[in-house]
Amino acid sequence: MAIRLVVRVTARPGTGSELGAACKTRCAEALKEEGCEEFEVFQSLVDPDTLLILERWADERALAEHARLNRSRPPLRPDLRLGAGAREDYVYNRTR
Repeated sequence: MAIRLVVRVTARPGTGSELGAACKTRCAEALKEEGCEEFEVFQSLVDPDTLLILERWADERALAEHARLNRSRPPLRPDLRLGAGAREDYVYNRTR
């Protein structure tokens, strides 16, 4: 069963575009992983320091492998983010 992740990240004031560019690199890496069906970053038009990352994974196994790989990657620059962000997980059921 596919899993949808919605991750909201807040950049330090004035660094939203820079954080978005760093996330874009991570998105490209994740899209190469087995079971990654979508991994995109969006920057808010209202508040450019707010980013939303949408991920879709084929199943829990693929998501767990992604988490394992992330632990081995160097972290994004900590001076670009405020806090850890907020993540919501959903069962992905396409409605249209």
